[in-house]
Amino acid sequence: MALLCLTVIAGAQGIKSPDGKIVVLLELTDGGQPSYRVLYEGQEVVQRSALGLVTNMGDYTQGLAFQKSSVQNEIAERYSLRNIKQSQVDYKANEVVTTCMKDGKPVMEIIFRVSNRDVAFRYRILPKRDTRVCVVEREASAFVLPEGTTTFLCPQSKPMGGFARTSPSYETPYTCDEPVGKNGWGEGYTFPCLFKTNGGQWVLISETGTDGHYVGCRLLNDHDGAYHIGFPQAGELNGTGSTTAALALPGETPWRTITVGPLANIVESTAAFDLVKPKYEPSQEYVYGKGSWSWIIGMDPSCNFDEQKRYIDFSAAMGYQSVLIDAFWDRQIGYDKIAELARYGREKGVGLFLWYNSNGSWNDAPQTPIGKMDNARVRRQEMKWMKDNGIRGIKVDFFGGDKQPMMQLYEDILADANDFGLLVIFHGCTLPRGWERMYPNYAASEAVLASENLHFGQGACDAEARNATIHPYLRNTVGSMDFGGSALNKRYSADNQHGTIRRTSDVYALATAVLFQSAVQHFALAPNNLTDAPAWAIDFMKQVPTTWDEVKFIDGYPGKYVILARRAADRWYVVGVNAENKPLKQTVTLPMFAAGSALTVYSDDAKLNGCVKTVKQNKKQQLQVTIPCNGGLVITSE
Repeated sequence: MALLCLTVIAGAQGIKSPDGKIVVLLELTDGGQPSYRVLYEGQEVVQRSALGLVTNMGDYTQGLAFQKSSVQNEIAERYSLRNIKQSQVDYKANEVVTTCMKDGKPVMEIIFRVSNRDVAFRYRILPKRDTRVCVVEREASAFVLPEGTTTFLCPQSKPMGGFARTSPSYETPYTCDEPVGKNGWGEGYTFPCLFKTNGGQWVLISETGTDGHYVGCRLLNDHDGAYHIGFPQAGELNGTGSTTAALALPGETPWRTITVGPLANIVESTAAFDLVKPKYEPSQEYVYGKGSWSWIIGMDPSCNFDEQKRYIDFSAAMGYQSVLIDAFWDRQIGYDKIAELARYGREKGVGLFLWYNSNGSWNDAPQTPIGKMDNARVRRQEMKWMKDNGIRGIKVDFFGGDKQPMMQLYEDILADANDFGLLVIFHGCTLPRGWERMYPNYAASEAVLASENLHFGQGACDAEARNATIHPYLRNTVGSMDFGGSALNKRYSADNQHGTIRRTSDVYALATAVLFQSAVQHFALAPNNLTDAPAWAIDFMKQVPTTWDEVKFIDGYPGKYVILARRAADRWYVVGVNAENKPLKQTVTLPMFAAGSALTVYSDDAKLNGCVKTVKQNKKQQLQVTIPCNGGLVITSE
């Protein structure tokens, strides 16, 4: 349907969002170089930035002309998805498809979609005479931020480094409020990437829709505020495989997404899911929910039959749906005894997730089972055994980068697992890029400095609250995050007497159970918490949902504090955590709770001693709250 979304502004094609707040200007330079700009409420948040591809069929970054007429579409779609931040999504956007000509022939289409929060673009490469395949050698796609912009970024690690040469695995610490012009540790940044312009607007850059037909990308800095799309590093996958992407034609690249505006737009964006479609039907109705795992507290020695049986009993006592049995189970428990545990779990209403090493030839990680997930024949045999024994899902770890063969492996694991009714969690892995909608049995990915680091080093414990105030604005806003946290032990050890010390409060643990979104949550709780943790904390952790119908950002700043609300059915949970050295004192407006209604409030005193009390919502629907450093807040209706 033809729309008024496409206008001519100073010689450029202007594409507007449905509400008119966002305008994208698409234009050609004198040399036939395509570029775009993004304005939000009249303020330029992305300056003139290059578009185009270089392929083995030709250079589509210059010498181009736009076909006189562009195709305009109104996108209006309503979809349901139980395992993301919002279960019902009404997606509306204006789409413009511009055909690029070279030497008088159509070679490529640039597709822009503009919604009220998000800008997205991708390319469609067209066949050239009898050529039906091509290699994309690089993208010119760029993002130029205004002078004075500050950054919130996660550096890309070099390949074949870290533990057992398993990097890159999207597990590096974020830098906050730094100036533009840096390039991380020399290798750019992993998505998503957050920026704050000098005009006070926020810009989140990421990608979605990546599958086995392309590579996973990163963001590289050229100079100052100029960034561009980067392909994988040559050393990934132990140096094997190309860094380029091979496509059958006509072929489409993944979407590049730019979310703009206030922080609420960033936190509440559903762009990662709006732009993709399911790749196959679910083989069954998948069961999400809560679970426990022994490894985060007891490490490898806890992976034995008796301890896993104890954790099954613990999950049953908590009303949880699963237990995650981590590495070395094949050696320390064995297949026959795992089958026995699965039968025991079924009697208790508790399913099992089993850990696997992804590795074939791309790292030195010794954890087993190994050599199972990288081979289709062996993988499907293993998955049949799991189906026969009622295993609920798998956690696959230690992937080797973002080259196309690795992206194909992710997709193959997911597709095979669906054939056998298995949910899939990835660790030591890439960022999910719309996978909750693309792959119905996809549960979550790590792709973050997760809870294991709290066990490994005191520095991670000391910085726990700071990191928690970053994830809702970056990593977790674009995809489900398998963090494995919410510990109630004082120390990360089986006896709760040794090891690293938890700096955060019990209320903080409750708050992050809501703050960190993933439809499957294996919490860092331990059986001893049934008697040594506050009863109010255990009661909350028994009933907290893991699937949500709505999210609302209330207040916060990345790296300092966050307050947001999530709704499950008709019940709202307002949660907050504070990483600043002083108490956070706020008057928060809570329109989701009716005036006069009774609210249950979990809060901390100055010494991080938690308590729970009932308060009445006032007529202004406001509440004064105080959150100490490393503390938390939870407000919910009775």
